[in-house]
Amino acid sequence: MGRSSENLRPNRPAGLQTGGRVCSSGGMDAPAPASAVPPEVVADAYRQYEAAAAAAGVSVRMALPGDLASIIGLFERTWGVGRSPDRAMLLALDYAGNTVLLATESGKPVGATLGFLGWTDGVHLHSHMAAVVPWHRGTGVGYALKLFQRALCLEHGIEEMRWTFDPLIRRNAHFNLVKLAAEVTGFVPDFYGRLDDVISGGDRSDRFQVSWRLRSPRVLRALAGQPAPVWQAEDRLALDVDFEQLRAHDPAEASRRRLASRTVFITALRQGLRAEVTAENDYVFTRDPVTGARQPRPASGSDAPEARPVIRRSNQ
Repeated sequence: MGRSSENLRPNRPAGLQTGGRVCSSGGMDAPAPASAVPPEVVADAYRQYEAAAAAAGVSVRMALPGDLASIIGLFERTWGVGRSPDRAMLLALDYAGNTVLLATESGKPVGATLGFLGWTDGVHLHSHMAAVVPWHRGTGVGYALKLFQRALCLEHGIEEMRWTFDPLIRRNAHFNLVKLAAEVTGFVPDFYGRLDDVISGGDRSDRFQVSWRLRSPRVLRALAGQPAPVWQAEDRLALDVDFEQLRAHDPAEASRRRLASRTVFITALRQGLRAEVTAENDYVFTRDPVTGARQPRPASGSDAPEARPVIRRSNQ
């Protein structure tokens, strides 16, 4: 499946963008920023997306204005009515060039994702929302969406994506840390406050923050289908097979486990440990480098230590 300009960028009003040059506020043409990523790396990223999309039976593209109602519908099917950004906000984000993406199967919408640029601790794409219709979950649609985001980022010189996820949802932990090989870089207790949406109900919104370094050896290994490392564990946490079912049927027990896990995460990260996922889809906490091969300790203290995950306070 070849990619075309229609698949990559939404239509823009005539006169605002021509030939890779954008009209500045002063009336002079300013050159569009050039990507620092080699063209062959970008081309390979699109090939990886195309393989994932073909395996899932979908096509992913940047949204057109006419797609926004479908995207809102996908978000509201997942989180509840009124839980999607409104059309005006999505249109503005899309117009500014952020990743408002739609996945379709035979022309019908089956998945969507929303990401926008951030610059805290370096320019990156923050992937904020992703939704897939229930009958397509686990079929690779989410993977195709992520790989298309990755290819777009690399095409525009962005080499890192970030997002947050609920650390107690086992399938998400596997997808993020094993399938994609993102790295846990922080833990935020009650990140959003009480959401009261279709997914979370009254549960606390604890989140792991992850970084997806798009050209790192760790990520390239995972995208090539190579097995994840066997991590040297200094602590462990078994995950419920289906925490969402537990939360729906026994909220009190789910709340107890949430608070217990929070203690484990905070303690581990304060000790300089990083969360990884085992072959059994449980957590281990390790000091191994993110590549998985522990190196001998340096003889002197002159070497800079590897960056550690951090615990951040909620803004709520």
